[in-house]
This record gives sequence, structure tokens and C-alpha cells, in this order.
Amino acid sequence: MTELRYGWTTGACATAATTAAWTALLTGAFPDPVPVELPKGRRPSFALATEELRGDHASAGVIKDAGDDPDVTHGALVVSTVRRGEPGTGVTFRAGPGVGTVTLPGLPLAVGEPAINPVPRELMTDAVRRVAAEHGAAADAVVEISVPDGEELARHTWNPRLGIVGGLSVLGTTGVVVPYSCSAWIDSIRRGVDVARALGHEHVAAAVGSTSEKVVTDLHGLPGTALLDMGDFAGAVLKYLRRHPVPRLSLAGGFAKLSKLAAGHLDLHSKRSQVDLGVLAALARQAGDDALADAVAGANTALHALELAGERGVPLGDLVAEGARATALDVLAGAPVAVDVVAIDRAGTIVGRAGP
Repeated sequence: MTELRYGWTTGACATAATTAAWTALLTGAFPDPVPVELPKGRRPSFALATEELRGDHASAGVIKDAGDDPDVTHGALVVSTVRRGEPGTGVTFRAGPGVGTVTLPGLPLAVGEPAINPVPRELMTDAVRRVAAEHGAAADAVVEISVPDGEELARHTWNPRLGIVGGLSVLGTTGVVVPYSCSAWIDSIRRGVDVARALGHEHVAAAVGSTSEKVVTDLHGLPGTALLDMGDFAGAVLKYLRRHPVPRLSLAGGFAKLSKLAAGHLDLHSKRSQVDLGVLAALARQAGDDALADAVAGANTALHALELAGERGVPLGDLVAEGARATALDVLAGAPVAVDVVAIDRAGTIVGRAGP
């Protein structure tokens, strides 16, 4: 099996582009490739895809390589345009075309700021200071990051829901994209909780997919800023809420996915957890139907088990929802979060509920 290839974050690409543009502005020449100092001692070099030097500004672009990770920004051009700043102003940041602006509280950036996260800002600031020191210049610069087509790409991210308008966020804490680590998704879940708390929401919903999200939204009338795109990362939602509680959480998902949660799995992806028909059979047995339990143990799928239970009038959907709720409460470990669970079938029909 071939080892998956690591990639580089938008923050690392922006740092490389900023280093090149600032160097060109001070010296008249672009370094290419561009070495960048990242956290944990990494020092990769980036090839430039674009460069421009005109009078009072310089710009350079780097194509993002996300490695083997299915990152929506893989192949995007990350451009930094740098101008000299007023004396004593240090390094300031602007959002160019395709980079978003923060409009809601709860994020690690103030409302009105360009969506360039703290670590990428630190990396770019350090790069500007280092290059300035090498060439005997003041480290006062205005850095504008842009991503052509970034506004369209952002529609496929959490940014609209988090109140980041106009484009993408410049992200990254280590500079490295680990294939299939899903760290960006989990980070978005955490930022969603932060925004909901900052807006004073007392009820949030975490849904496995779009169908379950619509069901739970219609059920409780929640605004978009109270919705968490949980996907398969139930554990990420619950562990973050354990540390940053919201008074009420609704969990919503398909019967099969929630049966995994009921069995104690916190990662619901098909490659990392499987439906345990033995658990479903045990639930049927607890309901007092041994014949159904035997049938469920030999079922083809979770939904087949649900159909068998329906034929015998056993509320297996409710039992799975209650089991999923028990797992959630166990992970929350006493945090002040009331939990209810909604299980649906593939058509979006509610087949089980548990909790307040």
C-alpha cells in the first residue's frame, strides 16, 4: 500500500507567497523556490506560480497542494500582495478577492477582520520581520491575501454558516495537511460551537447529513448559526461541548449511523466503525422479543433490522436513539448539556426519538 502524501495548508502557501512578494519589494527580485519556516522545525520550499513587481507593491502566488487529502482548496492559487506600511504600524492584513471577512462573534478573530487565522498571521509576520532584518528594512507591511475563485470555493465550506462572508479562510496551525485527518472539519465543528455560544444560542443541533439536518431544523425551528455539520464526528462534537457546554443539544442522523453511536462508536465513518447487528439484537431482546432478536442478528442491514422490528411492533428506532443518547451523556461526563436524539430513515422520516 502506497503511503498517503502530506500537503500544505493555505496558511503555509500564504506565508510562502508573502515571503516572496516582500523580498521582491525590498530587493527587486523574487526568490524561487521560497523556503518557509513552519512550526515543529519544518522548512519546506514552495515554487511560485505567479509574480508581479510594480512600483509600490509586489505580489506572488503559490498553488496549494493538499497532498492526498480531499481538500476543497487543493489546486487553488493563493496570492499575497504586499505594500510598505506606515512607519511603526508593523504587519497588517487585508482580505483580497476570494478571502472572507468575519461578521459574527465567537471566532478567534474580531468582527470585521479578514478571515486569516492567528497562526498564519504569526507565520507571515515572522517572515516579514525576518526578511526585513536581512535587508536592513523596517518590518512595516500591508499584506493582502487573495484566492481567485475563493468565494465560490467557500460555498462548499462552513464559512457561510460561521458568518465568514466573501470567500475562504486562511487556515493552518502546523502548516501541514495530514491526509484524511479531517482536522479542518473538526476545527469547523468547534468554531460552530464557539459562534453559537457567542450569539447566545441555548440550543444547538448536530446532524450527520443534510437530510437529518433539515428534519431537526424543522422540528425545533433552529437558526442556521445553531446548526453543527457533525458528519461522522460525533466524538468531536461531544468532547468540545463537554468543555464548552450549551444548555441543549439535539443529535440527528440516520438509524444506521446512530446505531453505531448507540454501540459506543464516536467516529461514525464506514471505514472506521461498522453497524453491530449484535447490539441491535440485544436491544430487541431487552424489549422482550427473543424471536425478533434472532431475526435481527441475521438481518442484512441496519435498516432491514428496523423493518423487521416494525413488523412486530417493537420501537427499535426509539431504543437506538436512547442508546445513542446514553453514549452522548457518557462522553459529556456531567457537563450541563441536555441531550435529545432524532433518528431517521433514508426518506427523512423520523423512526426514533429519545430525550427531552
